[in-house]
Amino acid sequence: MTIEPRIRDELHTLRDQVRHFQGGMVASVDGMVIAHDLPDIEPDGLAALTAAAIGVAKRLTEATGQGAFEETLTRGSDGYIAAYSAGRRAVLTAVASPHTNVGRLHLQARRAGGRAHRRARRLGAAPVVAPPGPSRQAAAAATRKHLRECERSHPSWLKWKPLSPTPCRTSKAR
Repeated sequence: MTIEPRIRDELHTLRDQVRHFQGGMVASVDGMVIAHDLPDIEPDGLAALTAAAIGVAKRLTEATGQGAFEETLTRGSDGYIAAYSAGRRAVLTAVASPHTNVGRLHLQARRAGGRAHRRARRLGAAPVVAPPGPSRQAAAAATRKHLRECERSHPSWLKWKPLSPTPCRTSKAR
């Protein structure tokens, strides 16, 4: 038995629990689709985009000392895209209309992500390991180095915006 039908059932349950839910997907953290319920969206492309977004979100939470990644929410003019951790190896992506109750979406999608993780683990899903991101210390060191470069090139920059995360204009694209 493959894991896909059992996890797809979780996505159908999520659709029943959240009004204006348009579709969902469970994918590995490196962008491989495990199961989906996306009638109008190409799942492979969404899985790749989700993997990229999760990579950025993980680095952001590590760099700011906010702990491990748990979820991210993007709001567009026509709705929401949310990604929830489903264990260390997978992510649940939810697509919903702008009329969705976001609190209910968070509640039910977090639960569904946990159930999908347990089902995949119980059925012996092959481990998928995300590439390691920079450590918190390395990210902090890079930030300090960048701020020193900005201060040297613009001595007044830190005086008028001491807590601004905006890079100085002379910084090189990284």
